[in-house]
Amino acid sequence: MDQSPKLRPDLEDLPSYRAGARAADAVSLASNESVGGPPPGVVEAIALAAADSHRYPDPAANQLLQRLAAQLDVDADRIALGTGSVAICQQITSTACSPGDEVIYAWRSFEAYPIVTTLAHAQSVQIPLLPDGRHDLPAMVDAITERTRVIFLCTPNNPTGPAIPTRDIGSFLAQVPKDILVVIDEAYLEYAGESGTDFGNTLSLLDQYSNAMALRTFSKAYGLAGLRVGYGVGPVHVVAGLRKAATPFGINHLAQSAAVAALDQTGEVTQRVVDTVRERDRVVAQARAMGWPVPDTQANFYWLPFGAATDDFAQACANAGVLVRAFPGEGIRVTISEPELNDRVLAVLKGFQ
Repeated sequence: MDQSPKLRPDLEDLPSYRAGARAADAVSLASNESVGGPPPGVVEAIALAAADSHRYPDPAANQLLQRLAAQLDVDADRIALGTGSVAICQQITSTACSPGDEVIYAWRSFEAYPIVTTLAHAQSVQIPLLPDGRHDLPAMVDAITERTRVIFLCTPNNPTGPAIPTRDIGSFLAQVPKDILVVIDEAYLEYAGESGTDFGNTLSLLDQYSNAMALRTFSKAYGLAGLRVGYGVGPVHVVAGLRKAATPFGINHLAQSAAVAALDQTGEVTQRVVDTVRERDRVVAQARAMGWPVPDTQANFYWLPFGAATDDFAQACANAGVLVRAFPGEGIRVTISEPELNDRVLAVLKGFQ
């Protein structure tokens, strides 16, 4: 008789989160990390904060909380903090869902969504993307049932790239029952905001719709992926519930100090974003000129729908010293990096024609 500890049987079918690959002899363009490292002053702030590493951090991370409240012009009790925005996704499903409830999201999209849904004993309702990699918002509305509790909108969509115009999000919210939480996941917000005036002004929607919440992160444009800091802005009672579900002392002292220092460098961060967007547009234009059907992207990455040839292209890139993010049978996500590395991927693309 097996005497080993028993785990939940549904874990057998739960996909593991797959991070971007790394190797000593190759450069990773697989995780959508910021080019250039942390902003100026961040490393120094971390070094100063390290002297207090023997102390527990402020459990509410009040310094960061108040700074965000001032910068976003929202009340602090509307902001939830987490170890990356993915942690807030899990807090949302664990607080909003009961067993058998439903969570709607596009697919393919952020691969944490099915994980956090299953862990909350809820059911995933995956709505296929449109052929151009965009959310099918009408189909998502049609999928709403009396068991729907959460809807995730990933904008720009990871891994395909298109952002949802703010006006379309507003129209979508107008069709969703007010007892369903709509989560606008904006991990790549800064790149979308530099991609056109149609994107990025989602906080204005939160004042109009009491069932909407926006998630953001310091992992991408702010270059703090290794420190795990994210936040959400939403209704007061929802944020209060998320704080109850958060891991105590989740935002450590070094991470809080780094995030505050990064907020002091908004100008530098914006310039890096502008440079990334300019380089992204160059790379996408060249890939399309070769005949590849690259979807529009408002993020710091682009999508190559290789289908059955996905693994072959990923291996060809690895042979060229570049690691990309492969979704077997579907396509490749490539992070925008320095021009030399981007050109290396383009050279592989040209040889694949």
